[in-house]
Amino acid sequence: MTFTRSRTARLWGTVAAVALLAAPVSAQPQADINEATEKAMKAASAKVAPSIVKIETAGGAETVSEKKGAGPGIRKGVGPTTGLVVSPDGYIISSAFNFANKPANIFVTVPGRERVVAKIVANDQSRMLTLLKVELKDLPVPDAVPKKDVEIGQWGLTLGRTLDNSVDHPPSMSVGIVSATNRIWGKAIQTDAKTSPVNYGGPLVSIEGRVYGVVVPASNRAEGETAGVDVYDGGIGFAVPLEDILKSLPRLKAGQDLRRGLLGVQPKGEGVYNPAVVGAIQPDSAAARAGLQVNDKIVELNGKKVQDYSALQHLLGPLYENDEVALKVMRGDKEMEFKGVKLLGIATAYVRAYLGILPMRDDPGPGVEVRFVYPKSPAETAGIKVGDRIMKFGSNPQPIQNRTAFLNAIQTLAPGVEVKIEVKRKEGGKVETVSAKLVPTPDEVPDKLPLPSSAGKALEGQPKPKDPPKDPFPKDPFPPKGLSDVRADIGQDEKKEDKKDEKKDKPKVETGFVTRTNAALGREYWMYIPDNYDANVSHGLIVWFHAAGQGGKDGEKMARTFRDFAEDNHFIIMGPKANGADGWVASETELVMQDVKTVLGQYTIDRARVVAHGMASGGQMAFYVGFNARDVFRGVGTLGATLGTAPKDSVANQPLSFFISGGDKDPLIKEIVEHKNLLSEKRFPVIFREMKESGKEYFDETTFKDFLNWLDSLDRI
Repeated sequence: MTFTRSRTARLWGTVAAVALLAAPVSAQPQADINEATEKAMKAASAKVAPSIVKIETAGGAETVSEKKGAGPGIRKGVGPTTGLVVSPDGYIISSAFNFANKPANIFVTVPGRERVVAKIVANDQSRMLTLLKVELKDLPVPDAVPKKDVEIGQWGLTLGRTLDNSVDHPPSMSVGIVSATNRIWGKAIQTDAKTSPVNYGGPLVSIEGRVYGVVVPASNRAEGETAGVDVYDGGIGFAVPLEDILKSLPRLKAGQDLRRGLLGVQPKGEGVYNPAVVGAIQPDSAAARAGLQVNDKIVELNGKKVQDYSALQHLLGPLYENDEVALKVMRGDKEMEFKGVKLLGIATAYVRAYLGILPMRDDPGPGVEVRFVYPKSPAETAGIKVGDRIMKFGSNPQPIQNRTAFLNAIQTLAPGVEVKIEVKRKEGGKVETVSAKLVPTPDEVPDKLPLPSSAGKALEGQPKPKDPPKDPFPKDPFPPKGLSDVRADIGQDEKKEDKKDEKKDKPKVETGFVTRTNAALGREYWMYIPDNYDANVSHGLIVWFHAAGQGGKDGEKMARTFRDFAEDNHFIIMGPKANGADGWVASETELVMQDVKTVLGQYTIDRARVVAHGMASGGQMAFYVGFNARDVFRGVGTLGATLGTAPKDSVANQPLSFFISGGDKDPLIKEIVEHKNLLSEKRFPVIFREMKESGKEYFDETTFKDFLNWLDSLDRI
C-alpha cells in the first residue's frame, strides 16, 4: 500500500492524539510509535466494546449446506456469534450468516447485562443482515464514521465476541486497514483485517473508536447468506457501512424484509465493462413496465453518468425494492428520459421461447442453414425443413446474419408470440414466408442428430485465434477404451472395447491427452483435444469437475469416454484439479475460470456449448460454477449431485440448461429429484434421468447417449 506524505502524517497524527488521550498523565510525550499505536487500538476497542454483544443459538440445522463431502462450502451453524447495538431500545444488528441454520432459540448477552432471549425482527436480504430485538433499554450505540470520511489506508479493527466466555472482557481483535471502498456493487467497505465467523456481525472500527460498518461475508459473484464465507481469513473482508444500516433501520424495525431493487435488464454482449446496452429485459420487470427496449443504451441513472454495465450495477447495487430511479437512455440517436421507475424485488422467471430447429454451425451467412427440425415443433408445423436457410425472423421480420444473431433475436421474444420467417428453400432456392407461434423450450432430447454439424468456416471474416501450444506430445498416450471401462473403474463390472480406430492424420497443433500447468498459480489441469481438431470448426468445451479424492486421476478415463463423440461432434474436454483432497470449495471458482478462459483464448470454442460437468461433490461444484459464471457456461450436467445453494433466476441473454441424473439406489436420489424440481420452477430447461439398479456410478449406456445428444443440441433455437 502506498500513501501520500500528507495522508501518512495525518494517519500517525491521529494515532498519537488518540494514544495520548488514552495514556496516563505520566506517559512520555515521545512514546515509542508501536506503543502509541497499541494504546490507540486498545482505546478504540474499549470505546466500542459496550455495544458489541455475544449471540448464542440453539436448535436448527447442524449445517447450512449439504452433507459433508457432497459439495463446496460446508458451513456449520453452531457456536457463539457477534452482534452490534444499533438502537438504545433493544435493537441489535448481525450478519445473516449467523442465523443461516434457522435456530429455534436465540440468546443475547450485552456487556454488564443479563443473558436474554432475542427474536428476529427482519432481514436485509440485499446486504445479508439480520435485525434482532431484546427486551432491554438504554443500550449504548456506537458512533458511525460517515461514508464520505472513509479513506483507503485508514486503520481498520475487526472485533468479535466469540472467543472469550466473558462478555465483560475486551472483544477479540484483528488489525488491518481499509483497503477499498464501494465494493460488492457499492454496498461494502473492504478491509484486509481478518474476517471470519469469529467476527461476522461485529464491527469494523476506526482508530478513533467509531464504527465503519458491520462485518459480513460477501461476494461479487455469489448471493445469499453464506456467499463469500469460503474466502474468510484470506486477506479480503467486507463490512456494510453503519451509515447505510442506520438509514434503513426504520424499515427493518417495522418488520419489513428488505430486498435488492431490480431493474430487470441484462447487458448486450459479454462482460460487464461493455457499454450498458440492453440485451434483454425480464418479463414484467421495472424496465419492462417503464417501457425500456432491447438495444437502448443507458447513459445516466439518478443524475450520475453510466460509463459501462459495471457502473450501472454499482449504482443499482445499494438500492432496495420500491426505490425509484430516473434513467436517461439513448434509443438510436434520440435521448429519452424515464422518471419514477420503481425497482422490483423479485425477478419474474424468464421463459425461453422455442422455434424448434438446430442451426448449422460455423456458417458465416447470410442467413442460417437448418441442420435439424424437432418433431412436433413450431418449425415443423410451419413447414421448415432440413437444409432450408432462414433469412429473416421476428414479429416484424429482420434479416438474420448468422447463428449468433438468430440466438440473440429469439432471446428477446416470449412464448406465445407469433413470428414470420423468411425461408430460402434448399430445393430450388425459392424464398417463402411462413408463420409460427413460439412455445416454451421443452424438456426433451432428440434420439439422433445428423452430421455434419459444422460448415467449417468459423474463422471466415474473423481474426485468427492465438495458436495453441505446439510442444510435442504423444499422439495417443492411452489405448482406446469405451464408456463401460469408466463405469468399471468406479464400481461397474462391464467392459467394452472402443470401436474407433486411431486416426492417422495429426493436426499441427497439440492434440490428444495433455496436461497443463498454470505458471502463475501453480495449478494443474488436463485436456483432451480431438486428433481431428481444426481451428475452422468451433468446438464445444466440457469442463469436468472430479469427485472428492480423485484429484484429477480420472482424466484419461474421461478422455477415453468422450473420444469418439469429441471427434465426431467437435468437443474439447478439460479437467481442473481441486486444491484439497476433500473436494471442491466455492472459492476455487475464480481460479478455475482463469484456466477455462485460457482454453477459450487458445482454441476456437463455440460459446453456446460450454458445459460444466461433474459427479457427486464435483457435480455440486459444476452447479455452483454454472450459476456463478453464467457469462461463460451454457449447460450443467451432473450425476449424483445436489444443488448446495438455492438456484438463481433464469435470465434471457445468459441461457442455462441442465442435464441431471442419479441412480435409483443413491441415498441422495430424493434430494436430487427435489432440486431438479426447484430448477424447473425457475423455468430452466431440465433433462432428468434416473438410472435403474445404479448407485453412485457414472452414466449407463442409455443415459450417456442422451447426455451426448443433449450436449450436441445446446444451441437449439
